[in-house]
Amino acid sequence: MGRYCGYAGKILRINLGTRKITKSEVPKSLIKKYVGGSGFCAITLYNELKPGINPLGKENKLYFATGPFTGTLFPQSSRYSVAAKSPLTNGWGEAHSGGFWGPELKYTGYDGLIIEGISREPVYIIIEDEAVSIQDADDLWGLTTHETEHKLQKELGNQVKVASIGPAGENKVLISCIINDMDRAAARAGLGAVMGSKKLKAVAVRGTQGISIFNRKDYVTTMGEFHQKIVNDPFTETKQKYGTTYLVEMMNEIGRFPSYNFQSGVFKDADKIGREEIYNNYFIKPAACFGCIQACGRLTSVKEGPFAYIGVGPEYETLSALGSRCGNTNLEALLYAHHLCNALGLDTIGTGGVISWAMECFEKGLIDKTFLGDRKLEWGDAETTIELITMIALREGFGDILAYGSYRAAEILGNDTSNYVMHVKKQELAAQDGRAHKSMGLTAAVSPRGADHLYAFPVLDEGGFDKEVKEIYGEEYWPEMGERLSPKYKGYMVYVNENFGVLVDSVGTCKYGTMIPPALYYKEIQKGLKVTTGINFTITELHQTGERIVNLNRAFNIREGFSRADDTLPRRFLKEPAPEGPPKGQIIELESMLEEYYHHRGWDANGIPTPEKLRQLDLAFVAEDLHQ
Repeated sequence: MGRYCGYAGKILRINLGTRKITKSEVPKSLIKKYVGGSGFCAITLYNELKPGINPLGKENKLYFATGPFTGTLFPQSSRYSVAAKSPLTNGWGEAHSGGFWGPELKYTGYDGLIIEGISREPVYIIIEDEAVSIQDADDLWGLTTHETEHKLQKELGNQVKVASIGPAGENKVLISCIINDMDRAAARAGLGAVMGSKKLKAVAVRGTQGISIFNRKDYVTTMGEFHQKIVNDPFTETKQKYGTTYLVEMMNEIGRFPSYNFQSGVFKDADKIGREEIYNNYFIKPAACFGCIQACGRLTSVKEGPFAYIGVGPEYETLSALGSRCGNTNLEALLYAHHLCNALGLDTIGTGGVISWAMECFEKGLIDKTFLGDRKLEWGDAETTIELITMIALREGFGDILAYGSYRAAEILGNDTSNYVMHVKKQELAAQDGRAHKSMGLTAAVSPRGADHLYAFPVLDEGGFDKEVKEIYGEEYWPEMGERLSPKYKGYMVYVNENFGVLVDSVGTCKYGTMIPPALYYKEIQKGLKVTTGINFTITELHQTGERIVNLNRAFNIREGFSRADDTLPRRFLKEPAPEGPPKGQIIELESMLEEYYHHRGWDANGIPTPEKLRQLDLAFVAEDLHQ
């Protein structure tokens, strides 16, 4: 069977226990229904992972998948997805990353890599086109992600791209991540621990295979049009100058910038850790992923002192997680903390979440000081924060408790510490206070991988996108749809955004430009797929592809025992009004938004997809699983 253009055409499967390596052709039927990336992960792992397996056991599988746009001229086409059963949530686990590793994997001739089994000893994988081998990694085990990449590039050549885990993943820390291209993180869901449980230190890739394009005559013209749309995006200039650090002041102004473990969405010292401070004093130059015009990465440095480093600087999420959420205004320490998390292989959101939780519990006198020794956990204590980061990665002392994430750490400590865990489905919340932005609150509650702002990524109701809101959702939902403090119609907004968001993750491009604001929306993805692959998807088919993936992710969790009870938020957001800023007095009206969301999804009152909805999406086999 001939393959579609735009795809490498093969899936590589490696069993680390048996050392068996197999290569299979990607079925055209899989492409037509799931496109690539997150879609491939969703259907494959749903079919191959039995309910109830140990996420850190040999039955779990780790799937790296690219999309048809990955490594092409489509704007910002750097992305890959990686998925497994999450050891953090015990449900659907998925993360994404940019950089250059994803395109390079595709250039080796594979659209995806599935890792099975557990190696007896530490190993790494090297993929160079048809040559695939499993190599001893005893000399890499214990190294940081940065050291691992340097060592492999020295041995294999500078062209090789590396995705690796640090000591955190090796020690199966549940908030560990996978780092590629030195500082790009597939951060969430604890997938670094899955990689560590398999004794897989790194995957190095170097490819020379080209990507065939279906319509060469129209391709360059079409891609030029798309690139111009990104150039004309009103946020491009700002992102090129500041990266995502510009969001610090913006989110603080609307009361959505979490501080002191989400006690408030306003941080009075936000300017001390914001865009101008970083740009004027620590910025070196922008750092772009493959095919990116906006270049939101920041190469930064602290030139001297205890926090000296040079590397890629923190994104918005980290500036909150290790900054405002911990009450930290020491920017040099914050920059270094981010650098340290990348080197050790830690999710900065999870790390800042568990440390800020511990700080609030310490403030309230709920932590037995025998756990801490002479250490204090006071707000703004940057030195202790940095010390704890290393302790978490190495599972030393109190860090061994924090390494389980805040939900399980609270179970260990008891004493009402669970009241201050800011999580959904056991995963720490990202830097979005839903009391200031109701659709973000619902987004976090219903995301299948636990607290997550990117699955739906609703940003058009932040303000200033009146035209886009009317065009995408319809005039009948105006003006409430565009009001961030109104819960009305937010169930519909999240429904629409999730369907598109997982499609973006399936084609292999970035959510900047596709979702905020959508310079590239369904019609551009449809046209891009046509000239790249030759497949003439209809807009309706693309909608259904996204909806099919969302329902598969949901079904995966239901099969693992999740229910409507898990689509909730911490008491702080439901019962404690925001204390200051524009959302002062606001809580999140979750139940009404949840009912609306379930209605549009075609799920029953318990949040279970109905047989009718599943059959409509050509998922009758899932209906049989869920309704036996």
